Amino acid sequence: MRVGIGYDIHRLKEGRPLILGGVQVPHTHGLDGHSDADVLTHAVCDALLGAMGEGDLGRYYPSSDLQFANMNSLEMLASVCAKLEERGLRLVNLDTVIVAQAPRLGSYLAEMGKQLARVLRVDPSLVNVKVKSHDHLGTLGRQEGIAAQAVCLLAHVSSGEKTG
Repeated sequence: MRVGIGYDIHRLKEGRPLILGGVQVPHTHGLDGHSDADVLTHAVCDALLGAMGEGDLGRYYPSSDLQFANMNSLEMLASVCAKLEERGLRLVNLDTVIVAQAPRLGSYLAEMGKQLARVLRVDPSLVNVKVKSHDHLGTLGRQEGIAAQAVCLLAHVSSGEKTG
């Protein structure tokens, strides 16, 4: 068994779409970043990479590289998922939390979980997505940004078991 933890935070910026877990959420602001700035998917990638002992997402998708500008973060997750399979690992479960004062995200959480599970090629029951407000405290509470955390458990694939 291997455990990984991931975290990401991005500033909110007017004029960008808000993408979380691969889902576009209607809002006046989106997340500012080199890619689509999907903090949830980035946190998931970092958790998986951490559990594999492979550093973080910046190692593979540096913000200094223009080829990754505005990249869909689900594509990044797919490449991380391929690394899991190469190493003979499978996802046991994934637990995530988005920290956002606004917008209200409750009605989008199930679809975020489904999108992540689809890319990870696991049953959606293995992916949990939840949201917490920041009770109007600090940067996140002032709606200056959104953060996400993820924790995953990986296991080695048993003989005869297939990944994906």
